Amino acid sequence: MSSKLETKALLDCTHTIAAPLFEDTTYPWEVLDKIENFIMEIGPTLPPEKYDQIGDNIWIAKTANVAPSAMLNGPLIICERAEVRHCAFIRGKAIIGEGSVVGNSTEVKNSILFDNVQAPHFNYVGDSIYGYKSHTGAGVIASNLKSDKTNVVINVDNQKIDTGLKKLGAIIGDYVEVGCNSVLNPGTVVGRHTTVYPVSRVRGYVAEDSIYKQADDIVEKFLPDVE
Repeated sequence: MSSKLETKALLDCTHTIAAPLFEDTTYPWEVLDKIENFIMEIGPTLPPEKYDQIGDNIWIAKTANVAPSAMLNGPLIICERAEVRHCAFIRGKAIIGEGSVVGNSTEVKNSILFDNVQAPHFNYVGDSIYGYKSHTGAGVIASNLKSDKTNVVINVDNQKIDTGLKKLGAIIGDYVEVGCNSVLNPGTVVGRHTTVYPVSRVRGYVAEDSIYKQADDIVEKFLPDVE
């Protein structure tokens, strides 16, 4: 199995309220079928001076900004200073991190957005994990189901890793930038600090510190130190 796909290689779990979910995992997608129960467990423990419970199993931070037109289904936690914009559709089993943005007409289901993630315009985020300060441009789709409905398999270093999941969108590492109208095919994993060009069709593993132009044109990226 490839260490490049391990949680510790992709995500800084100090930047999510869901950190306990990842403690005993090797690969980040292992938490996807645990999101619902995790929210149900920690939701009632959230401090009432900071969070309001609305409806069934929905907790929203008092400092969050949620548009009246947004559709919210639980279980759901929207953390402090997050923004959920006009006509966003959160289908449930979702954690929206501190300072994160779920944009107009963006749909989210069974996913974790770490702190300061931006999915601001017309995105689909299904069965996915977006790392700290990652950003997806307008129209980015994290496709989560293969057309033949078989398990999602990730190709990396000439290995094929069967995730055991029929539904798996994208695992995006910390500080990743994904350009407008890109499609992240089921099981796409993007390493930290990588930039994906607009209108890209991405599959499998993309190395950290890269610029993804197209499938056969991936170059190393110069990156200054980030604090």
